[in-house]
Amino acid sequence: MKKIEAIIRKSKFTAVKKALHEKGVNFFSYWDVTGLGNEKEGSVYRGVSYSTSDIQRRYLSIVVNDDFEKETIDAILSAGRTGEVGDGKIFVSDINEAYRIRTGNKGGDTLK
Repeated sequence: MKKIEAIIRKSKFTAVKKALHEKGVNFFSYWDVTGLGNEKEGSVYRGVSYSTSDIQRRYLSIVVNDDFEKETIDAILSAGRTGEVGDGKIFVSDINEAYRIRTGNKGGDTLK
């Protein structure tokens, strides 16, 4: 099993969620997060200067079976990309085991 963590633009969340559902990823967790980026410039709106180094993003946590890793990543890449700096990152790590709390079952079938 793989854990796919993605940090994406909040404005792309609906498109990414739809793309994941179309691929069959029907369960994942997400959080609103703030991070720091490489952009050091500020912006001015109505005479007030704002820092743009603090970036509002959405963090997704998805666990899939190994054979579904590529499809999941491709869905996030295609739906989350704008081509501009700040589109986000995807991280992949191994999951050793999963358990379904309700039944006590373990293994990859718990993800279905």
